[in-house]
Amino acid sequence: MDPTLTQQLSQLEAQLHLADIRHQPERVLQLLHPAFEETGRSGQRYTRETVVEALRAESAADAIVADGYAATALAPGVALLTYRSALRDVQGARSKHTLRSSIWLLTDGRWQLRYHQGTPALDSW
Repeated sequence: MDPTLTQQLSQLEAQLHLADIRHQPERVLQLLHPAFEETGRSGQRYTRETVVEALRAESAADAIVADGYAATALAPGVALLTYRSALRDVQGARSKHTLRSSIWLLTDGRWQLRYHQGTPALDSW
């Protein structure tokens, strides 16, 4: 695990958890690689376009909380980021605990999210 890489990629990933960023298609497009794909915790597959549109149209949602970030360099300019997430409602209750994996590519000097997967987690935290 590379602490510097973990910090850098977790900060970028966390931007995608913020409602302000999620409603800015231009910023989301900067963060997502042109060939971005996602397999959601539901098992459904998403493209870059469907994710950008879904986030733009998202209404007020529970806050996303995450921890346990760990990044591993897989090859030059390719990194795997893993972490846990959950939704937190206004009362502080957490739900939809999920284990997450993201593959980030260094493209033209900046990191972009190429692939993301969420897997339902049995344990809560």
